[in-house]
Amino acid sequence: GSLVVNYPFDDDEQGIAVYSRSPDDAVFRTLALAYSKENAQMYQGRPCKDMYPTEYFPHGITNGAQWYNVPGGMQDWNYLHTNCFEVTIELGCVKYPKAEELPRYWAQNRRSLLQFMKQV
Repeated sequence: GSLVVNYPFDDDEQGIAVYSRSPDDAVFRTLALAYSKENAQMYQGRPCKDMYPTEYFPHGITNGAQWYNVPGGMQDWNYLHTNCFEVTIELGCVKYPKAEELPRYWAQNRRSLLQFMKQV
């Protein structure tokens, strides 16, 4: 897990971790930033420094393929085949948080989710 908004493309032609711009890159960046700006920890860009000390996401967002290459991912497939503008929102460094931690996740992401819905 991590704390970041990931936007298309998640894959590139060479199969390496490099920025892979979609035709709607500016729109995806705007959507991703709308979410991350409302989550202070995410926006700082170094959410999991104890687990991944070198990982840095400027303003809490990343192009999927620049982070790591995912060929055939659902996010890209939906965009290319159904015109669905999908982003992946990683909510925390722990992939499976304990149930008692969920209210904290809600508090950290409530404003982000509302801002994200406003973008529609």
